[in-house]
Amino acid sequence: MTFPGLSLGRSVPPSRRTLLKWGLLSLGTAMLTGVPKALMAQTMGRMKTLTFNANDIGILNFALLLEELEAAFYPAVLKSGKITNAKELDYLRALGSHEAAHVKFLRGVLGRNALFQTSDLSLNQPGLNALLTDRTKILNTAVTLEDLGVHAYNGAGPSLTNPTYILAAGSIVSVEARHAAGVRSLLGRPTTETDSERLVKTVDLVAKLNPFKGRAYDELYTPKQVISAVSSLKILNNPINGSLVA
Repeated sequence: MTFPGLSLGRSVPPSRRTLLKWGLLSLGTAMLTGVPKALMAQTMGRMKTLTFNANDIGILNFALLLEELEAAFYPAVLKSGKITNAKELDYLRALGSHEAAHVKFLRGVLGRNALFQTSDLSLNQPGLNALLTDRTKILNTAVTLEDLGVHAYNGAGPSLTNPTYILAAGSIVSVEARHAAGVRSLLGRPTTETDSERLVKTVDLVAKLNPFKGRAYDELYTPKQVISAVSSLKILNNPINGSLVA
């Protein structure tokens, strides 16, 4: 997935020493792959509508979409030149490597059940540019994306029935939470979200998905709420529909 007019090359994966320093070896060596090749957005023809139905395949493809967005964001961050601190660059490079590994992993789990290809995705250049204006904006956007991933996996997870898909989702969500906490520390923000930070306010949370509430617990968002949050970032052009997000 690239952004029109922006070339995203392959980044050099971080060293083992760097990853140990940041506590990022939880995925295992096999997951620490480089950022994928340039992710090409469609510029001609009819844009693909992404349809996610309320079943296991729809849920895991929905998770794949979120991972694709993250996997595209971090190479764009590195390319922007707005992050100049070496420690922060190492950390964001590692996160990009993880997200690329997540995409590859989910596509491997889904196989022929993947409902879209990376090349089907079209990202909005002006929307992307608005997220890359400076260090603070970039890091806060990373927090938003990673926190959103946690809320999304937790919210959709209870509906999964395929044990393999449950394992795939569970193996990723905890890493997304570590990512969020790490970027929050770079900003000096609380390790976990405060109520005022959440994109979905308490009054809009689905009660049956959120029997527990408070700083010691993560709120669960519905796929529809996640799509609304993604739309607020204004980076994805593709229309989205289906019973999962209706």
